[in-house]
Amino acid sequence: MKKVKYLNNRDLLAQIHKSKNTFCSFVDKDHHQYDIILPSLEKINIRTVAEAKRNRAARLAKANHEAAVEAAGKKIPAKEFDIDYRKMEKTDLIFRIMTFEHIPEDLTRKKTKKSVADSHVKVNFPPFQHWKFDEKDNLICVGKSHWVGGMENGYFDGKCGKATNELARMWMKLCERYATRGNVRGYTYNDEMKGQAILQLAQIGLQFDESKSNNPFAYYTAAVTNSFVRIINIEKRNQNIRDDILEMNGMNPSWTRQNADRDNGDTAPRGEKKKS
Repeated sequence: MKKVKYLNNRDLLAQIHKSKNTFCSFVDKDHHQYDIILPSLEKINIRTVAEAKRNRAARLAKANHEAAVEAAGKKIPAKEFDIDYRKMEKTDLIFRIMTFEHIPEDLTRKKTKKSVADSHVKVNFPPFQHWKFDEKDNLICVGKSHWVGGMENGYFDGKCGKATNELARMWMKLCERYATRGNVRGYTYNDEMKGQAILQLAQIGLQFDESKSNNPFAYYTAAVTNSFVRIINIEKRNQNIRDDILEMNGMNPSWTRQNADRDNGDTAPRGEKKKS
């Protein structure tokens, strides 16, 4: 098993992209890599086409540079691999359009509909389509998420893919490292907190939206933090119930409750107060 030494946004984004591709169908295997993300087809214009060309040129230049450095085994100036985006062909660009158009409707899923997603079948990440220009300058659909088969004769399938093994290992590594923090590592239920955090990442890990942010590390860290805090609050609530039952039966509660009483100026054990 490959060991994950450290986590960074670049590797996380790459694995998220690979994982989402397993839920998608493309006309050609090269159509999976998008150059720009837009909310609708109407946003495709001269400005966004130029931006897509710049993004594609920068991505290809970076890939060529990394391949050359790996082959040569030494540092090579990145400027030698710069690509003029103005020489990029318009027909090579891939536009990712965020849309629910190909997702079946489900008007009974939620009574109060606050967004477009509430009127469609629930999916594990924001759906999208990939579009490109053909030789006649017409936009054609070349890819759909949560889809199996051709663009015209295929069908919707929200469970056709899965997260990559590498992304799953990254989720586990993130939870393990968070569990070693000084403010949580001393709890006896540390393993339970890690398990809850891993479960949470498995449920919402692919919901990260690349159109809104390029920082999945912060997104995942927030989810892990919430999972740890949730278990801590549940355990504290259970402990308070146990302490209340002990006090009702004239017994001393936990040291945590007793220390809290002393901090409040009450030196007598609660069990003795009940008897007096």
